[in-house]
Amino acid sequence: MHSLQFSVPLLPTSRFKRHSVRCASDRQQLFNRIAPVYDNLNDLLSLGQHRIWKRMAVSWSGAKTGDSLLDLCCGSGDLTFLMSEKAGADGKVIGLDFSKEQLSIASSRQYLLSKACYNNIEWVEGDALDLPFSNGYFDAITMGYGLRNVVDKRRAMQEMFRVLKPGSRVSILDFNKSMQPFTALFQEWMIDNVVVPTATVYGLAKEYQYLKTSIDEFLTGKELEKLALDAGFSYARHYEIGGGLMGNLVATR
Repeated sequence: MHSLQFSVPLLPTSRFKRHSVRCASDRQQLFNRIAPVYDNLNDLLSLGQHRIWKRMAVSWSGAKTGDSLLDLCCGSGDLTFLMSEKAGADGKVIGLDFSKEQLSIASSRQYLLSKACYNNIEWVEGDALDLPFSNGYFDAITMGYGLRNVVDKRRAMQEMFRVLKPGSRVSILDFNKSMQPFTALFQEWMIDNVVVPTATVYGLAKEYQYLKTSIDEFLTGKELEKLALDAGFSYARHYEIGGGLMGNLVATR
């Protein structure tokens, strides 16, 4: 269960290089560094609320028993495990990430949690901009806190569209770039006065200072909806959750 393996239809091997990802190397290294304390920090910084938001994201994906599911930028596997519970023993779940350290932790959690349905999970080290899967393979896709960090959001959305079956949905959870002045100010205050100081305790102040910039450079809800529609999705809706601090894009192919 610890090995990274594949059992889904892949594109020709000439296109897929298992250890060559085009995502910015500095971001890849960043997530490798924060991997050991990532889950603890998420719990501390959100007061456990991120678990509720992730369940909402999975629910919006429409994942169900027997489905073939994909969790992109899976990190340590929170959304992947929730998708696994939806798919059940007859389903299949792929957790894909560009961080080897995050995947190692996810694989260890799979082994330690030892829940029967988690046997349907496989971990893939790969690039969200060049997915190694056949067209129209997946019944649903989730992506938690990943779209904000990819170097080409348009390409990532096009790849999600490509590997989804017609009529299926993608559910993308991330920080919300709010247009409400109060919410935006509060979000900035939280990063400066809660997130970075807490990360400092773990020796990760620099690693978490990137958050403010990444949110500033992210897309608004309306821009995310347009991004999905431009990629070919027939329907897209962005929901503000967590008091407007978080957002979830739901798009149907």
